[in-house]
Amino acid sequence: MNTTPFPDGAAAPAPASLAECLLLIADPRVERTRQHNLGDILVIAVCCMLCGGESFYDMEDFGLAKEAWFRTFLELPNGIPSHDTFNRVFAALDPATFNACFLRWTEGLRKVVGNDIVSLDGKALRRSAGPAGIPFIVNAWSSANGLVLGQVKVDDKSNEITAVPELLDALLLKGCVVTLDAMGCQRKTAAKIVDAGADYVISLKGNQGTLLDEVRAFLEDAASRPQELDRFETVEKGHGRVETRVCRQSGRLDWFADLDKWKGLKSVFMVDSVREIKGVATAERRFFISSLRVDSQKALETSRAHWNVENQLHWRLDVQFNEDQCRARTRNAAENLAILRRIALNMLNSEKTKKRGIKGKQKNASWNHDYLMMLLRSDAGPACRL
Repeated sequence: MNTTPFPDGAAAPAPASLAECLLLIADPRVERTRQHNLGDILVIAVCCMLCGGESFYDMEDFGLAKEAWFRTFLELPNGIPSHDTFNRVFAALDPATFNACFLRWTEGLRKVVGNDIVSLDGKALRRSAGPAGIPFIVNAWSSANGLVLGQVKVDDKSNEITAVPELLDALLLKGCVVTLDAMGCQRKTAAKIVDAGADYVISLKGNQGTLLDEVRAFLEDAASRPQELDRFETVEKGHGRVETRVCRQSGRLDWFADLDKWKGLKSVFMVDSVREIKGVATAERRFFISSLRVDSQKALETSRAHWNVENQLHWRLDVQFNEDQCRARTRNAAENLAILRRIALNMLNSEKTKKRGIKGKQKNASWNHDYLMMLLRSDAGPACRL
């Protein structure tokens, strides 16, 4: 991914606010066709998402309803853009440029946290399917910060395997632990993570058949000799269910013929999960490889944290931003709207004065101009242009 696709080809300095960040984006329109400022269009679109809007029609209606307020800080030379204008702009906007600005702005929000867990996982934009199929986005989620750190769209003729390294290249990962599901279980991916100064925990499934079989055989055999494995167990009760998780980890790898091909590999572990609901128990066993040294408690906590990308990101995008119902299909529109939703989610997650969930904050933003402006300025220092 080119993280500096700005007009002069040079890296721009880190902006103080989202407003400054948006100013770095090159306008894709021919000058004679421009009736509305690109910055005005993008700010209205962000505000619409912050207040619960979803579509280009929502952006037009939202802008018209808030026109007097927008005129206090936007130019709006020809009034509020139509839904067709919003559609055309987001379809034409270069997603690499937009995503680069998103990444740069997000790094300004992100707090340095030791051993932050960064989870990479893919999500389909189901209703945005076009002739090439369903668009697929790989997201990076920071558990410690509660932020989307970045995203990359899987190429139409490729798959998640090629998208993961591209996203890793765009992120600052030093000191983090990167978690991936089986699709990210590639030697080059592991090496890239280690080279970035990070550690990895990678889940194994059927697509890595030989590796999975070897790890399973070793750990299940070693489990019969408990003294050979580091063990940690948790039991959680609540909502009528009992969940027991047991992690068994080993740093012994002399049995692994391909050890030299997996950069940084220091341990393997398995997690047994047993869930009991109304007397009915279900069990699952999962296997992992990791560059972490043996510490079964940390291994269990890290493997569990990977699900935050599903529970705290993907679930919110679908339930609270209605992403799965988005029907934008023209050119780059689906990918750019996905970036816009993640910008809005990061803004709402970063705002800590209102003790409400995402929906509650969106309602407050739609009701209260001061709160909406605070969201826009929450990432900014005195250099904010809003």
